[in-house]
Amino acid sequence: MRASSKVIRTGALGLMLALSSVTVSAADNPVVLQLNQRLSALHADPALGELAAYEKLRAQQAITAFDKARRSQRETAQYVAERRVEIAEIAARTQAARREADRLDRTRSELLVEASRREAERARREAERLRVQAQIQAEETERLRMAAEAEALARQEAETTLDTVAGQQANRLSAARQRELKLAREEAELVSGAKLPASKFDTRGEVFTLGADVFTASSAKLSAGGASSASALAAYLQANPKARARIDGFGDKQTPGQRRADALRDALMAAGVPKSRLQSAGKGTGSKARALEVVITH
Repeated sequence: MRASSKVIRTGALGLMLALSSVTVSAADNPVVLQLNQRLSALHADPALGELAAYEKLRAQQAITAFDKARRSQRETAQYVAERRVEIAEIAARTQAARREADRLDRTRSELLVEASRREAERARREAERLRVQAQIQAEETERLRMAAEAEALARQEAETTLDTVAGQQANRLSAARQRELKLAREEAELVSGAKLPASKFDTRGEVFTLGADVFTASSAKLSAGGASSASALAAYLQANPKARARIDGFGDKQTPGQRRADALRDALMAAGVPKSRLQSAGKGTGSKARALEVVITH
């Protein structure tokens, strides 16, 4: 590689000397003059002058050979000289383009490295933020856990009638839930201005049973009392935003149970309970004491 570079540098020097020495002879041959002018312009170009030294040297040698060729060889020598000059021009432009492409590649690589560095820094800051956030959440969770344990310990001292730890835990949870439901019930009755129907708990959930008097006679239209009950139930569901209600309707000879269930469902929706939290179904024949069952799962 070093030997080749030395040859090219030597050739470039020779090219400059050759260009200065052919001026007189070129004056007798306009084609030689034109080719030398092209080669001189290529050498003088700031962007291309240092490029394609070998090709330029070959081109100058071809011009010199053309200038000195016998008449019978001039046509071939001219063709070779013109091609050599054209090759030198193309090679210089190609090397310049390759240099520019390399420069652009380096710039692109530098930009990619910088972008990666910035992205890594952003990711590091985000990771640190998440770590701090997770630590704060863990500390808050621990604080709440300790508070809950303290509360559970205080309740446990008052629940000496339970036989096992499992029973104690179940009773504590049940009592806490009952208190929540009691507060929600009181809130619903205050908001609606109406009394909730009595309820009981079984494996299905909290069950409210409504009699036939919540409907006008032989229809699926809610009576005034039924509308009050619906208002209270809607307020109760809104006080328990995670609760869902399944409405089972029991019909009579004139009114199918499905229509009764749908009537209460529509009243609850009109009071602001989302439809997605409600489900209605017909369950056959009812009685005076049981026209509807509203099963609420908390």
